[in-house]
Amino acid sequence: MSVLALSSAALTGCSDEPDDEPKADPEPTATSTPGSATASETPYLPVPDGVELTAQGSELALGDSAVVAYRPRQDVVGVLGITVERIEKTSFKESFAGWKLGPEFTGTTPYFVRATLTNEGEADLGGRPVPLRIVDSADRLVEPSQFKGTFKPCPSKPFPQPFGSGDSRTVCLVFLAPEGSELEAVSFRPSQEFIPITWTGTITKPLPDKPTGNKGKGDKGKGDQGN
Repeated sequence: MSVLALSSAALTGCSDEPDDEPKADPEPTATSTPGSATASETPYLPVPDGVELTAQGSELALGDSAVVAYRPRQDVVGVLGITVERIEKTSFKESFAGWKLGPEFTGTTPYFVRATLTNEGEADLGGRPVPLRIVDSADRLVEPSQFKGTFKPCPSKPFPQPFGSGDSRTVCLVFLAPEGSELEAVSFRPSQEFIPITWTGTITKPLPDKPTGNKGKGDKGKGDQGN
């Protein structure tokens, strides 16, 4: 079994988003609006006609959808439909066998976040990071981990190339909650000024691996897009 190294950027994250976007905010203080998503009366960013953005501050349950906008680059507005479907708590022993982990990961707790994202805008977001983070029990924003190599249980990759208008993708992102903390919510917060949209719900164990073997009749060999 090959031994691969997990990127040391796991806790600080890697992003090509603007410098004014949060890397980690220890004290997000904006108030939230309880309940399901609602359409903003005035879009906070220019979006195509017919697109209704979910209100900032919306507190959603797993399985709920939101439509959001952000600037992955100063001159680009991305619009995404996001459904956070599952939050899974795992362990290094259970999911990271064969991976070489540095001392910086001691005490951290790994989580898998599974979501479906659809490009509802006009900009091609191919190759850009998925703009989701987690909030831990110490009110810190944590970015998804990056890998040197292929991590089959949860790839934690950017959007594929291309990822244009109407494209949809099921993703799995790996997050490491710092020592002594736990995942509290999945968050969309593209800038310090943005009132976060969050998803919470029952945290489960990772799904068992799908059985492999000979493809049966009628199986076209199309795997899960997120893996």
